[in-house]
Amino acid sequence: MLDIKFIREHADEVKNVAKNKNVDLDVDSLLELDKKRLDQLQHIEELQAEKNKLNTLIPNASEDEKTKILEQGKEIKEKLAIAEPEYKKIKDEFDQLMTKVPNIISADTPIGKDENENIVSRKIGEPTKFDFEPKDHVALGEALDIIDIDTAARISGARFNYLKGEAALLQFALIQFIFHTLTDRSIISELAKKVGNLSDKPFIPVIPPVMVKSEIMKKMDRFDPIEDRYYLKEDDMLLVGSAEHSLGPIFMDKTIKEEDLPIRYIGYSTAFRREAGSYGKDTKGILRVHQFDKLEMESFTTPENGQAEQDLIIALQEYIVGQLGIPYQVVSICSGDMGKPDYRQIDIECWVPSQNKYRETHTSDYMTDFQARRLNAKVIKKDGKTGLMHMNDATAAAIGRMLIAILENYQQADGSVVIPEVLRKYMPGNLEIIKKK
Repeated sequence: MLDIKFIREHADEVKNVAKNKNVDLDVDSLLELDKKRLDQLQHIEELQAEKNKLNTLIPNASEDEKTKILEQGKEIKEKLAIAEPEYKKIKDEFDQLMTKVPNIISADTPIGKDENENIVSRKIGEPTKFDFEPKDHVALGEALDIIDIDTAARISGARFNYLKGEAALLQFALIQFIFHTLTDRSIISELAKKVGNLSDKPFIPVIPPVMVKSEIMKKMDRFDPIEDRYYLKEDDMLLVGSAEHSLGPIFMDKTIKEEDLPIRYIGYSTAFRREAGSYGKDTKGILRVHQFDKLEMESFTTPENGQAEQDLIIALQEYIVGQLGIPYQVVSICSGDMGKPDYRQIDIECWVPSQNKYRETHTSDYMTDFQARRLNAKVIKKDGKTGLMHMNDATAAAIGRMLIAILENYQQADGSVVIPEVLRKYMPGNLEIIKKK
């Protein structure tokens, strides 16, 4: 959430951001409630101060004076009985509106209404060409007996799948490759220098919980849209839609020393999404499913280093996709297509031959202190001053989508699939190609 002081001082900017992010927010009503809230709070504090003052007079008062003091105390108590519920009502309305306020956006974020106004900043590699009619990942996976959607549909319903044989091995090869990449200080150091990031600290591997309390998801601003979450009502918990949801709150109510930052995590978990509102979209295959595995980067920095951290994360995403040899493009996400907590969002889209277009496989979200404020995640500077940490989260690999990109871009005329060279050492027997049984 934004600081209310910032909203008061930059009301026009907040109004413009809400408009540009397609957020329905009445900033004037929010500021009106803020004033009422403060006025009512001051009124309550004055009544309580008056009550406390009367209490100090009682020990030395005569019987007549005590009677008068008690009468006055009774009147104050009655006033408080009216004022305090009124304050709670105003504060609840204020808090509710505050949750709707979006984060501000960076100067280089394109202004636009939807995904059609995102801007491609660069393309790397040429779209894969074939001298035969290429198959999609479903046809390849079924023919190679490594993806089974029909059985999953009978067992679990639509938008589930079994990964079998080499597909399962390929998933864990990809995981190992990414863990090794992000824990390699030499790789981090080289890329950090290229983007002007001063830290070569590696990422710490984490396998986080996949269930999070609803109150924590709200602090992360990830509770909504609730219709896209799997909510466990009896436990008041949600299944995560990304490892970010349980990595982000790690420093909730904690204060970290500046010299210990950045702290970088690479988390691996299963993710769950209802995909509400996506009916008819990408229903075929494993692109948009209810359950998938994902590797997610989460980073905590000082405010001064937040954007440089995102630049490093994007460089790492490009390194991963580049090492896999998949054509891709880097996209600046416009205001109307980015998330409410995002200050700056950059996506990577990989080439998918069967669709003859690039599809989003990675996203990088720089949140500034938007999540940290509600999480109360702080940093203590070397000069002793305390402030909020800045947070970044980003995809290292959405496994299903990367498997699609690998299978389709590396397919051969005979229906086999060549394994990217960088992954072979993680495959049993340094397997080079997936062939029909």
